Amino acid sequence: MAEYYPVYLNIENERCYVIGGGEVAERKVKSLLQRGARVIIISPDLTDGLSNLVAEQKIAHIKDSFQEKYLEEARLVIGATNDSKVNTEIYHAAQKKNILVNIVDSPAFCDFIVPSVVERGDLMIAISTSGKSPALAKKIRKEMEERYGKEYAEFLSIMSEVREKLLLTVKDQKKREKIFDNLVNSDIMSLLKEGKKEKIDSLLNEFLKNSDNQEI
Repeated sequence: MAEYYPVYLNIENERCYVIGGGEVAERKVKSLLQRGARVIIISPDLTDGLSNLVAEQKIAHIKDSFQEKYLEEARLVIGATNDSKVNTEIYHAAQKKNILVNIVDSPAFCDFIVPSVVERGDLMIAISTSGKSPALAKKIRKEMEERYGKEYAEFLSIMSEVREKLLLTVKDQKKREKIFDNLVNSDIMSLLKEGKKEKIDSLLNEFLKNSDNQEI
């Protein structure tokens, strides 16, 4: 089995096809929509949830069985039918057109694997077992959700603002890196968790005030 290269893919406004109209397909569609994809679903029948998304014009629907001609201009394809023959056809059609393809629960028929994900704002932690045990990936995800709370999202927002200021005021790259390291290892995270925002502001002001005098 191939070893996967870990990568995050930008699919905003890209045409992404999901073949299948069941609960698994619905989960895949919702995940793609979260990333801003233009989703087209191909299936004679849909769950109520998918039908609602079609009615709300959030996804397009081709009410038909899978045919290779429907994959024109696709960025990626997810096969989520309960027919192994159809799933195989989807895989080979996508391969022929050099389209990224994922056949649910069939690692051998996947160019990419959708990981289990923990999200805290701009922090995204992806967990994959290379398709060998989704149950283990789910278990690890739950453990990490407990470990990494909402304070990480707040911290990243702060770091983004601080980074922009330091890029303008501190020209020495090594000095900036030292300041960033000090910030990441400071008490800010625990203060965020405790909701002590005044202390955070004070600490940040101290860092920024002394940034020019930081030793490398």
